[in-house]
Order: sequence, then C-alpha cells, then structure tokens
Amino acid sequence: MAANMYRVGDYVYFENSSSNPLLIRRIEELNKTANGNVEAKVVCFYRRRDISATLIALADKHARELEEEMENPEMADLPEKQKHQLRHRELFLSRQLESLPATHIRGKCCVTLLNETETLKSYLDREDAFFYSLVYDPQQKTLLADKGEIRVGNKYQADITDLLQEGEDDGREQVKLEERVWDTSSPLTEKQIDQFLVVARSVGTFARALDCSSSVRQPSLHMSAAAASRDITLFHAMDTLHKNGYDMTRAIAALVPQGGPVLCRDEMEEWSASEANLFEEALEKYGKDFTDIQQDFLPWKSLTSIIEYYYMWKTTDRYVQQKRLKAAEAESKLKQVYIPNYNKPNPNQLSVNSVKPALVNGAGVLPGATGQPTVLGRACESCYTTSSYQWYSWGPTNMQCRLCASCWTYWKKYGGLKMPTRLDGERPGPNRNNMSPHGLPVRHSGSPKFAVKTRQAFYLQTTQLTRMARRVCQDLLRSRYVARHPYIPVNTAAIKAECAVRLPDMSKKPASLKQAVRKPLESVVRYLEAHPCPPKPEILRGASISTSSLTPIKSSPILNNGSPTILGKRTYEQHNGLEGSKPKVLTPQWEIMSKRMSEQGRPPSALQDNEVHELD
Repeated sequence: MAANMYRVGDYVYFENSSSNPLLIRRIEELNKTANGNVEAKVVCFYRRRDISATLIALADKHARELEEEMENPEMADLPEKQKHQLRHRELFLSRQLESLPATHIRGKCCVTLLNETETLKSYLDREDAFFYSLVYDPQQKTLLADKGEIRVGNKYQADITDLLQEGEDDGREQVKLEERVWDTSSPLTEKQIDQFLVVARSVGTFARALDCSSSVRQPSLHMSAAAASRDITLFHAMDTLHKNGYDMTRAIAALVPQGGPVLCRDEMEEWSASEANLFEEALEKYGKDFTDIQQDFLPWKSLTSIIEYYYMWKTTDRYVQQKRLKAAEAESKLKQVYIPNYNKPNPNQLSVNSVKPALVNGAGVLPGATGQPTVLGRACESCYTTSSYQWYSWGPTNMQCRLCASCWTYWKKYGGLKMPTRLDGERPGPNRNNMSPHGLPVRHSGSPKFAVKTRQAFYLQTTQLTRMARRVCQDLLRSRYVARHPYIPVNTAAIKAECAVRLPDMSKKPASLKQAVRKPLESVVRYLEAHPCPPKPEILRGASISTSSLTPIKSSPILNNGSPTILGKRTYEQHNGLEGSKPKVLTPQWEIMSKRMSEQGRPPSALQDNEVHELD
C-alpha cells in the first residue's frame, strides 16, 4: 500500500511510450481535473541520451574535473562495464514544468545532488538511484552547474587559528578587523535617543514632501510618514548621532544640511509597482534563484538590489497575504494519490509464435536429432543470453534485435543496456531517425553520405574464429547472398552463440581445404595478347558533331536515387546506354579522342566537309 502511495516531492517514473525508457520526474503538485482524473505537475529530469553530443562532452569534462577534485582513486579502478552503467545513473535537472496524468506513474526512484560525501560507485549498489550535478535548459540548449550545490570539502573549510594561551597577545590589529558604529556607554539617555529618532522621522517626511518622485509614490501624508519610519531612516539617524559624538545639536544640524533635508530611501521605495509585480511573478516561477530572476525578468536591477528587496518584501503585508492564499490553496489540493500496479502486457513483448523460423543470417531452421525442425532464436542484444521467460523487441525495426526480461527492465529504468553494444556509441533506441539502412549514423547536416571513414583509411581483417563460423554455420549464414546484399543486417550474436554450441561437437580433424591453383601472371598476359577483345559495333545516329573542337565529351554520371547500397544501383537503361525509348550506345571516350587525333593530319577543308557521327 505504501509503495503505491505517491506524494508531493517524490521522484517517480513516468511512462510515455511502450518502447522508450521511462521518464524521471519530481512531483510538485497533484491536481484533480474537472472530469475526476488526477494530474501531476512535475519537474523534468533528462538523461544523457536526451541531450546533444556537444553537451555530453561538456558533462564528461565536468565529471573529470569533479573526479580530480574528489581525488578518489576508486573511480580509476572501476571496470569498463561499471563505468558504462554509471553513465546511465547520471541525470540533468531542468527548470521545466509539465503536467502528466498520474495514471502513467510506474514506480518510485531516488535522485540526489552529487557531492563529495558520496562515491559514484555507491549509486550502482542501490537500485533506482540516480544523481545530478548539472542543470539543463531545453530552450537555450545549455548546461550549467547547479547553483544549489552543497559546498562540502577541504576547499570550503575555514582556517582555524591555534588556541591562544592565557595572557598571550593576539598579534592582530583590532582596528583593521572591525569598526565601531555605536557606543552603548554614550552620555545620552534612552529618552533622548528616542526624541532624536522622532526628529529624524519628521525630517524624512518633510524631505519626501519636497521630492517630486516621492510625492507620486506616496501621495498622502500618512504614506510618507510610514515610509520615513522605515529602518533606513533610523539607521541613518543613529549613524549621524555616532559620527557627531552623540551631540544632539550637531546631529540635528547634520540632518538638515545647507542643500535641504537628507532623504534616505531603501529598495521598497526605489522599486515601482510594475517592477514589484514582475518580481512576484519571477519568484513564483524560479523561487529564490535570484540570478535567473535578474536575467529573465529584471535585467536592469543589480543582484544586490534584488536580494535586498526580497528580504524587505517578506516584512510587508503583501507577503503575509500571499502566504495565506498559498496555504489555503495547498489545503484544497491533493496531498497524495494511490496508483495501483500497472499489469497490462507491453506491446513489445514477443510471443513464441511471432518468432520467424525461416530467417537467414542468424535465425534459421536447424535440423534436429529426430528430424523435426528446431527454431533457433536470437540472443539478447545486451547480455547475449539465449534463454529467458519473456522476450521484448528492441532497437530499429530493420535490426530485429531483442532483449531478455532482465535487460528490458534495465533498459526501461536506466535508458541503456548493461553491456556496450554496436549501437551504444549512437545512443540506441527504437525511434532513431539518424540511422541508415546499414545501421550506420548519417551526418546531421542532412547529407546522404555516411559518417564513416573512407576505404583508404582502414581495412577489414577476418579473424580465425569468424572464418571458422562461416563454415560451421553455413545453414544460418549465406555468405554469397550477404556479400551481394550488404544492406541486409547480419545477427552476429546469434551466429557466434550457435558456433560456440556446435564447435565442441565438430570433428577434431580439420576439414581439408582445396588448394586453388593459380596460373602465373606471364601466361595470363600472353593469353590476353593472343585473344584481344573484339571491337564493339558502332551505331550511328542522325545528329553529327564537328571534329573541329577537341573538347572531350562528358560522360553521363551515374545517379544514386535513394539506393540502399553505398555505390547505388544503375538502371537497365544506364547499363545498356539507353535513355527512354531512344537507342543509345555509350562510346568510350578514349575511342572518340583517338578518332579526333588521327584526323588532325587532314587538310582543313576535309575536316569541314567530313562529319564524324558520334554517340553520347
């Protein structure tokens, strides 16, 4: 019962898609709608897979700096698997609020601000535990350090001096360390001091009557007297009395100098009514985040002015009224809500009947010992297991990957796989729009070229185990078919698993390989010289081209109209030199140039009369 009771302030999982990972949110409010449903106003947290690669690089840099500050050698000793899983526990706080149906809640989790008192490895030991240290702005696409960071550590500790012995001199000049602003042993009595403060208030009221801007803000005498009675006037009066040696006559003269009475105003008087309304609106949105209030609402005010106004505003009746209204609204809102466990089947569940038994390249039909076909399923994309009580489809549709029940739960909660995979570098997920049919990332600029190196930059070398698997699993892997169709995915995990099963049962004697007999290069050259290629017949067309120009004719380029292969497929007409219904033969460019060069020795008149019919 308590596990299904959700309250304001809880960190919870929300499900917005059956295939995507769960969302992590913090409940701020629980509101009941007009139709009786409950909506939760939540604060959004983002995962690493939800932000751009540029911001991920900034987050990694911040993590390295934090690791250096913590001086924790335990992080360097973590294996790669735990470092991979630790990235799934990192979140990014945002100031974004949204409303979600409370029925989409799928459980509780724990999110804490990372500090030096906890090790990162402690989050891996706890289930449903996450941490954050940076704040993400979805609109501005920025990543900043959290201003509420807890300052714990050696660099935040005060330097405590040694304890002085009795009678030992301090050695510090007290005059430079502090300044006296009031003397309690002054000759004035309490009554005389109160009388002087009344005079100071009267001077302040008169000064506001003379000031035009104050007359607009405080149009009545009562409001001017109230403004003159604020702390800023009393502090100025006591400071004036202290500076004049507690001489009443000299202090009163200082209140009214030759230029007129002294006017002292604090932030409550300096701010206009519109600025006060903006401040209350910003305070409702950002809370006590004064830096964001200044940037988004009051950029013309200094940070000191905003903070000073806030603490003065808390002493007004306006603050008391708003506090009472919020308390009344909180009483009318829901404090908690009960959400039962969600037991409906997931659409990504795979049943036994849905597994295709005739898939090539990794999931085919194997002849059993009794002659009955045995269906070989794909292995889990994360842990490579082949047995699970429930399977789930995962990843791009053309990849046909699946996860076991344990890895599927991990994927939904933490937004990643337990083990790094071939898609891990590109943040795998079912709805990946930046993937080509080969499973390769496409450039973000929209170019159809793949974001991989050219063939001059690397070469592929087949391992001995891979060559052995090709022969052992010939019924699963059709090598020639795959070589001629490079866009068809190959489930290497299933082939690897099946090869590991079959290898122990294979004969210890290696299969004899037929030695290929190749002729020497000299004999091949002599054969080609003795049997030259017969010349192709030339088909002339009506149009003629003058040979006076020696500009080479451009050959028509081969277009790649959305072909799934890297080089593209040429159409039948391009292969045979046809364009539509017109018969066309592609004449090699070197033949055209040889004809032109052979005719250079003819007289110009002959060149003008003679026309050579060339083909495009």
